Amino acid sequence: MKTTDSEKDYLMAFDRLVTIMDELREQCPWDREQTFESLRKLTIEETYELAGAIVEKDMNEIRVELGDLLLHIVFYTRLAREQQAFTLAEMINGLCDKLIYRHPHVYGETQVKNAGEVMENWEKLKLKEGKNSVLSGVPESLPALTKAFRIQEKVRGIGFDWTEKSEVWEKVKEEITEVKEALKENQQTKNPDNVELEFGDLLFSLVNAARLYGLDPEIALERSNRKFIRRFRQMEDISRNNGTELKALTLEEMEDLWRQTKAAEQEEKS
Repeated sequence: MKTTDSEKDYLMAFDRLVTIMDELREQCPWDREQTFESLRKLTIEETYELAGAIVEKDMNEIRVELGDLLLHIVFYTRLAREQQAFTLAEMINGLCDKLIYRHPHVYGETQVKNAGEVMENWEKLKLKEGKNSVLSGVPESLPALTKAFRIQEKVRGIGFDWTEKSEVWEKVKEEITEVKEALKENQQTKNPDNVELEFGDLLFSLVNAARLYGLDPEIALERSNRKFIRRFRQMEDISRNNGTELKALTLEEMEDLWRQTKAAEQEEKS
């Protein structure tokens, strides 16, 4: 097969990265001390930084953060090679083999009509690989919101899902009612655990609604977090410019500032 210029570029770039990693591991005191365990928390941090760049739609920052994650992957495989566990080539080829096996509609004779059927086949193939549950691929350490989303995606893969997505809103209403009932009951029983469980069910149903309508609840909530932070900081700035700390204002005065920042933001958009 003839190698194109772009293929040469990325092959040379990847080889350069692996060479630099080898040099750092051998010559840099910090890199020499690293282990799987010491890198773990840094990898999680880099993943969140990439997630933040994606929310901001900052392509330059996405490029940078992807590079940082790629460095971690190369670093882990270097550590594995030192322990004679596996090599970088074995890791990559293992991934390629798995992708080919799990995409029989591309590399085999299987026919699919849409992305939903692809996911169904994916989960069925994973079960054939020896997984004892469709949920076994959901990491225990995932944040709860993302975990709920992944659980729902997984069970959807075997057809356990709403027939019509609009039906989920009745479930949301049902869960809201159950939260209110648990709150009333808690006034007599003083059992906050039940309130917490019912509130969790409500959140789970809202995550389900987001998924059904093609939204990522983690990104949706993070955008709301950032919007609140932006508006609240504007409130603080306005208050300081008026010679008053925000905490000294009444709730009504703070709500008035909130309306001002919201109106100013909407005016900028129009």
